[in-house]
Amino acid sequence: MNPKSIKIGLIAELTGPLSFMGIANANLTTMLVDDINASGGLLGRQVKLVIEDGETTENVAKARAAKLIDVDKVDLVVGGIYSSTRLAIKSEAVTRGKTLYIYTEQYEGQENDPLIFCTGPVPAQQVEPLIPWLMKSTGAKRFYLPSADYIWPHLLNKAASRVVRANGGEIVGEEYFPLDTIDFRRTVQQIMASGADVVFNTIVPPGLTPFFDELHKAGFGKRGGKIVCTYFDENFFNLVPSEQIEGLYSCLDYYQELDDPFGRALLRRYEDRFPGSAMLTAGSGCTGHYRAIRMWEAAVREAGTVERDAVIRALDHARISEGPGGPAEMVPGQHHVRMNMYIAQAHGGRFRVVKNLGPINPNERVLAGEFQSSNAR
Repeated sequence: MNPKSIKIGLIAELTGPLSFMGIANANLTTMLVDDINASGGLLGRQVKLVIEDGETTENVAKARAAKLIDVDKVDLVVGGIYSSTRLAIKSEAVTRGKTLYIYTEQYEGQENDPLIFCTGPVPAQQVEPLIPWLMKSTGAKRFYLPSADYIWPHLLNKAASRVVRANGGEIVGEEYFPLDTIDFRRTVQQIMASGADVVFNTIVPPGLTPFFDELHKAGFGKRGGKIVCTYFDENFFNLVPSEQIEGLYSCLDYYQELDDPFGRALLRRYEDRFPGSAMLTAGSGCTGHYRAIRMWEAAVREAGTVERDAVIRALDHARISEGPGGPAEMVPGQHHVRMNMYIAQAHGGRFRVVKNLGPINPNERVLAGEFQSSNAR
């Protein structure tokens, strides 16, 4: 490889409980980098993608981030799914390595570092529009929050609880479980006894499958109970029998069934090249990876260099005119993306979009002061 190649380091969960998501993220990023190189590269240089397996484990992701910084000397780090993984990558890539990092997954918001940009949805784009719409259209009032015990569920639940109460509802239960929990019998009994109308779920794999199985067996759906899982996408239909999640509501920036010519064409290209179970979806972070690579590419072209501070200044207002789910743009000063959002409902093992919310601002905090290279070094 040309020693002058521009290097992107991708940390993807190729093994472990989130591998079906991580493989899709690696596939799409590979396709995008190949597209850049096929059209002549970037600034007359080829782009080299270095993929590392984060193994869905924080310590591994941290070590792989260190390798990307110290050995590969990448110009950009992308990836990570869990928020705990983001923090592990951040410690090496950003805090120690002072390297630009783009986090691509929907998450709890509040990341506020001059070297980090986030290209997935945040609570203002998911729970804030979804919950009032759900309460109004279904009459649901009583919410139960079964959750994985890490940063994203805690902060997402905080946002959800605030919105539920502001709209006249109540939280009838909130519980947190270690990520490896697989026995949810007691919790499901409590959900059924609580009279909850809605289960707002932030349990993640591997606990997700046994939890939904238990909830279905208890008859929660049969009695009219609603399930909300904001991250649930088409990849998860392979994990859970469709009858267990019939009627489930999700809120994301893209669904495969959207009647969007650009998204349809991208999906066809992806499926032709990468047939199989790791699908291009929003919940896996594929759409965040798309925005990350295309916005970074636009920023590098505008800056005319891969020098970090110049790219950051251009990335602060980067936009793409098309992408899966529609156009998107960085909100200047916020390092988060304004993007189209959609509410969808599961029917017969596929999603149907029930509400196009249009473009929604992330409403994240503006980074303190204008970016100064001296602050970040």
